[in-house]
Amino acid sequence: MPSVQSEDSSNAAAPVALRGDLLDFTGTPDWGDVDSPAVRFRPDHWLLIKGGRVCGVQAEQPQGSWKLHDHRGRLIMPGFIDTHVHMPQLDVIASYGTELLDWLNTYTFPAETRFADPARSHAGAELFVEALLANGTTSAVVFATTHKVSADALFTAAQQRGMRLITGKVLQDRHSPDGLRDDVLQAERGCIDLIDRWHGTDRLSYAVTVRFAPTSTPEQLAMAGALCAADATLYMQTHVAENRAEVEWVKQLFPEARSYLDVYARNRLLHARSVLAHGIWIDDADRAALQRSGAQIAHSPSSNLFLGSGLFDWRAASGAGVAVSLASDVGGGTSLSPIKTMGDAYKVQAMAGQRLTAWRALHAATLGSAQALQLDDEIGSFETGRMADVCVWDWAVDPVAKRRMEVARGLHERAFAWMTLADDRNLVQTWVAGVLRHGRAGA
Repeated sequence: MPSVQSEDSSNAAAPVALRGDLLDFTGTPDWGDVDSPAVRFRPDHWLLIKGGRVCGVQAEQPQGSWKLHDHRGRLIMPGFIDTHVHMPQLDVIASYGTELLDWLNTYTFPAETRFADPARSHAGAELFVEALLANGTTSAVVFATTHKVSADALFTAAQQRGMRLITGKVLQDRHSPDGLRDDVLQAERGCIDLIDRWHGTDRLSYAVTVRFAPTSTPEQLAMAGALCAADATLYMQTHVAENRAEVEWVKQLFPEARSYLDVYARNRLLHARSVLAHGIWIDDADRAALQRSGAQIAHSPSSNLFLGSGLFDWRAASGAGVAVSLASDVGGGTSLSPIKTMGDAYKVQAMAGQRLTAWRALHAATLGSAQALQLDDEIGSFETGRMADVCVWDWAVDPVAKRRMEVARGLHERAFAWMTLADDRNLVQTWVAGVLRHGRAGA
């Protein structure tokens, strides 16, 4: 898709007004409710942006020095939030065959080893953040690699674009190839250096990043837990109970733990800023522990389907009060598009006899993710004062989708058809903190 050049960040101070059909959320839609009062839809309204933040919404065209962008007939939403994705794995997206553990050894680990090269890390980070923006993702929780330079490169690329990004160097000191293993003291020094440099700088936060329990020794897990305990503002990201063979391996490695999740709980890694990807093979006791801690599950349906990992029980997690956000998990996932991720999430739930509404899916990729990350005072909605991370979408771009929109009955039917049929071709503009960062030429 042809794209315009990003506007200089100094333009963030210029007042901007976007006209279109504004859609966001004021609460959590109930499961199965297609007429949810939590949906806030304001067709043909102006979104007012000043100083990089939302400063109001109105039906009338604003007067004065506003720079007007007339997108009438188009959908305008908060930028999407991807809560689990791997920057270095763009190199292995769409790799054939094998389940999780073989996939890691065959594709992922060799690809990540190359990110020890600073030039590779910086090129990979640039490609990655541009690809996020080209898919309507303005905030993300990201795995780098075990190499400190890879996290530095990611932070730098996001900072240059004003993005909200959470990442950290990966911790793995066993069951990993040469070039990816670290050790406890080296890893701790690298984390502390990165925390001191980046955590809380601009819109950046550090995540203590445990690859998954099998690739960290008990000593490294304890070190990671100590970092989290020393600073409650740090995030923690890892994987949990993705694949049945993986779960069995964890049981052998940690026989003292009640469950895979309990490995993290025992090491002070389960808390309100913990983001745990997958959570397919968990039980009621695990869900209760997640609810008590405030930790979230980053549901990664595309990856779960592609690797044959299993079907996540969203309804059970929701019923237990567990926060569920949406994640692409590229490169296990096959697309950075949150829209495609939502479409796959619907299919996963349909296989379990459930029906995921467009509202529940869209909420999980915007306000729901923001709330789970304790960032809803910054991102996820069009409330006054929120950062102006905004995406403009065409409801339909091809003849079939246009015809579907013509006959759609009601707002949810339109939104669901868009969620199912749209892709990056529908994206017109991506704004980050009030600055145009991606868009079609002439849009």
